[in-house]
Amino acid sequence: MTKAPYDVVITGIGIVTCQGVGVEPHIAHLKAASAPDLKIDAERFSPYPVHPMPEIDWSQQIAKRGDQRQMENWQRLGVFSAGLALDDAGLKDNVEACGTMDMIVSCGGGERDINVDSLIVDEGLKRNDREQLLNEKLTTELRPTLFLAQLSNLMAGNISIVHKVTGSSRTFMGEEAAGISAIETAFARIQAGQSTHTLVGGAFVAERADVILLYEAIGAHATGAWTPLWSRDVNAGGGIVIGSVGAFLVLESRAHAEARGARIYATIKTIGGDRGRREDGRLERRLEMLVAGLEPSAGSTVIFSGASGLHGVTDREKAWLESRFANVPVRGYSGVTGHALETQFPLGLALAALALSSEANVPAFDPTEKQMSGPAETAIVTTIGHGRGEGVAILKAEK
Repeated sequence: MTKAPYDVVITGIGIVTCQGVGVEPHIAHLKAASAPDLKIDAERFSPYPVHPMPEIDWSQQIAKRGDQRQMENWQRLGVFSAGLALDDAGLKDNVEACGTMDMIVSCGGGERDINVDSLIVDEGLKRNDREQLLNEKLTTELRPTLFLAQLSNLMAGNISIVHKVTGSSRTFMGEEAAGISAIETAFARIQAGQSTHTLVGGAFVAERADVILLYEAIGAHATGAWTPLWSRDVNAGGGIVIGSVGAFLVLESRAHAEARGARIYATIKTIGGDRGRREDGRLERRLEMLVAGLEPSAGSTVIFSGASGLHGVTDREKAWLESRFANVPVRGYSGVTGHALETQFPLGLALAALALSSEANVPAFDPTEKQMSGPAETAIVTTIGHGRGEGVAILKAEK
């Protein structure tokens, strides 16, 4: 593989899923003989199963109790995962590097006032003038201080405060496309020489009644018992099982990483994101454009699919993958971590980079997935938004 100063390389990974905290447990799962044990909570939010957050000692990355207290879990998880990535990259205590580090975060809105949401839903069942009802409740029930404490860019703000990452800062919102745009932007800036090192990623907490409500409002959440990703019951809800996930990456130019002697997990060769209408095969045509010219070897390539599980679009992704990459093994990681919305694409890149760097023969995550014949040299990461937006990244092992 030709190496250039502006190659974009992954040098730090901060990852938290239901399967564990940090890179070690995830590498162990990727190198295991079989898929990781199912971590699912089907009782707390019944009838909606959820992949829960693991036990976390927040003080490992957020030392001050006061900082911990003023954040909700979605911010804590983001700040914690960002700290893991900085630690992993060997930059946590490098004041100069953190002071010039760019940051791009993908996340949704903060936690809502569940009592107000419940009041609006209950009152809406009794009245037909629901627009007027909504305006009434928004002006009389909401606390402005709550809203201000839950702004999406406060995750980046708290990362800056706790970890002293004080270069430029951007926050993307907008479902799965936010994670795609965040990493695509970081990649483009480094490749163009506009940035040398960037912290990029996000966090998603599934164990929130307001998040469950949002998924159920569009009929997207699976119901009842958990079933494998590629064979969700069409009669049991919409097919998505969400999971609490934090995933941050430290991306650097090759020149910057090599100058400080950093360990390189993988090189990102290309990233593409797009969006548009999906009828009449338009989705598949856009996906073809995102992988134009790619002819991977089945024996040295693995696909990490971020398929959400939503009926219809997940079936279309599976059919496209089987047609375009017929003999390449696919690993649908939502089946073991849950779907993480804005954090889905960063999570896929984190898992792919860990698999490449550890030369993992990744076990099948689903009974229908093909076995790998050996470690991969190339990883393809896909994320197709449950409603809109799609992205593809191609990673190469460091040789």
